[in-house]
Parts: sequence; structure tokens; C-alpha cells
Amino acid sequence: MKRLLFALAFAFSALIFGAGHAVASASIHAFRHPGALNTSENLNRVESEISSNSQPWTGALADVVLKAKSAGPAIVTLDAGDRDQAALSEADAVNAYANALAWRLTGNKTYFRQASGVLSNLAHFQGFTGGTDQDKLHAGWVGVLYGEAAEIMRSSADFRHEDITALQLMFRRAFYPQLMTPSSWNGNVDLTQINALMTLAVFNDDEVAFKLGLERLDARLATYIHVKSEPDIAPIVGDGGNLQSFWFNPVEWVDGLTQETCRDNGHHAQFGMASALNAAEIAWNQGVDVYGKHEARLVPAMELLAKQLLTGDMQGVCRQSKSSTTLFNTFEVGFHHYHHRMGLPLPNSEKLIVQRIRTDGQSVLNIFHETLTHAR
Repeated sequence: MKRLLFALAFAFSALIFGAGHAVASASIHAFRHPGALNTSENLNRVESEISSNSQPWTGALADVVLKAKSAGPAIVTLDAGDRDQAALSEADAVNAYANALAWRLTGNKTYFRQASGVLSNLAHFQGFTGGTDQDKLHAGWVGVLYGEAAEIMRSSADFRHEDITALQLMFRRAFYPQLMTPSSWNGNVDLTQINALMTLAVFNDDEVAFKLGLERLDARLATYIHVKSEPDIAPIVGDGGNLQSFWFNPVEWVDGLTQETCRDNGHHAQFGMASALNAAEIAWNQGVDVYGKHEARLVPAMELLAKQLLTGDMQGVCRQSKSSTTLFNTFEVGFHHYHHRMGLPLPNSEKLIVQRIRTDGQSVLNIFHETLTHAR
């Protein structure tokens, strides 16, 4: 019934807004499941590649399976500022998503039982206690992973309705308070919160939370990725009233410059881009085209970052000349959309993915093995 409702809502949006996806202000009405970062169609495609022993999917799955373990002790409360507590939570979230993917792509019931155990423990989580923006960031990191795991698991008839309900209540109780209010830190934190909020909103069938995520994504992208056609950057909470400083003093304001490019185009800029693109993919899977609306920002940002990482040179946009050598397993989601769906050439992104990302890219926190789920 939900699929029928979604199809009707999608068709209605197409009539109002034209063929394809609705604009970001359109109503969702009913949610597609699974429909956060992963869909049944996409996972079926990956499963087929693995059944054929194709690369890079088979190798990527082997890496994921290594992270799929039995459930540990339940985490009841968490101060994300305590590194030991945070590490336990991060490992638990990775375990949940790894098991869910391993089960879905292999059919091995051991992984289903292990994922169920992790999520059953999670349902008892009461909330974050640190009271700082570190809690907000951490809720984003692990919320994405827990939400993706739960969204995959709900596709099984063996994942009970009461389990789904318990998780939905927990996400509202413990995660929403950390995700609903933007962090006052840099843009990657807000984008990570948005990524998690939209993931959990899909699982919770929560249109209000989903629309809030879309609104915040629109606002943050306009203040996180520069385009020369819009030289006046809108202010945003946390910028301190000094945009030059907030953007870490770029030498040249070029298309695709992110708010954190000149801070660190290793960890921070890559996490910001990954979260933004993953949130856009979630929107797409629910019939909303954020990708198209922000193409003029996202494509140049991917290409600039990829060129910097490929050459080791910052391309003259920052005071520092050398690029980071750190690589994460991202770019696949955005490249899948803009190149494979839309047919756009992204030569730097393609070269980086093939030559470096699939071999050297780290899967950390909410950047989780995009090669497995979104390589083509």
C-alpha cells in the first residue's frame, strides 16, 4: 500500500512540476522503503554484481563483512565528548550497517540476527548527555549508519513491527533533539546532521522532519559551496559576521570552493561533500530533485576537490599550496547521479574514483563503502 501511495504522490508531483523529480518544496505524502541512501533496485543491482563475482563490488563486500560482528553491550546514554564512549558508539553503528548490508547482499541469516541484536539494543538508548555540539555531530555520524541499517532491515518480514516502532520512538527521543537544531560549528557538521535527519525521517515516515532536512540542505548548500554568479554569500549561524575568516581566507573565490576547502580538503571538506551528496541522494530516492537545483554548486565542487586530490595541488585557491593526501571512499554517490543518471562529464571525479578512491579511500563513520553501494 505504501508503495502505491508513493507512486501516486510521485505521479502527482510529475504532473505539477513536469516529468522527473519534484522540486524541493513539494510534499512527499508517503515514503518509499527502503528509500534513504539505498533502494531495493540499487541493492538488487549490487547483489547481481556480487553473484557474478564482479569487481569492485565483491572486494568491497569482503571489507564490509569484516566489520559485521555480534552485538556488543547496549549503550544507554552517551557523552560524545568522552572519546572512549564515542568510540564504542561509532563501532556499534558501523556494526549495525555492516551487518544489514551483508545480510541483504548475501542472504546469510547470521548477519540478519547480528544486525537485529544491535538494533534491539539500540532501541533502549535514552540519549546524549554532553550538552555540546559534539553530541550534535556524533548524532549525525552514527544516526546515518543506524538509520541506514534499520531502513534495510525493515524490508524483511522477520523484522517485527514492534521492533520498527521501538526504533522510531527512540530516534525521536534520543536523536531528534541533537539533529533538529543546526550546529554553530562549520558546515560539515550541519550537513552531517542533515544527512542523518533525512535518513531517520525516511525510516520514521516523518514528513515534517524530512521537509526540515530539505530546507536546511538548501540553506546550507547556498552558504557552503561558492559560485561566482552569486558573489554575495548569505550569512549563516556560526559565521561570526566575517565570511573571509569563516571560509578560511581563500585567495581566489572560484566555482566549487567550499567553506572548508581552505581549512582542510582532507577530512572536513570531504565529509561535508559526502554528507551533502548523500542527502541529495536520499531526496532523489523520495522523489525530490535537490541534485538538479544545486547542480551549479555540486558538480564544480566535486571537480575542484577531485583535481586538488589528484594533483596534490590546491589550484591556487588557498594560501596553502599542497592538498591533503587523505582520501575517503566518497564521490561514488554524486558521480553515480551526475554522470551515470544525467550523462554529465566529470573527468576529474571519474579519474579520482577509478585510480585512487576505490583502492585507497577510507570508509569512516557516515562515509561508508560508497563503492559497494553506488559504483557503476
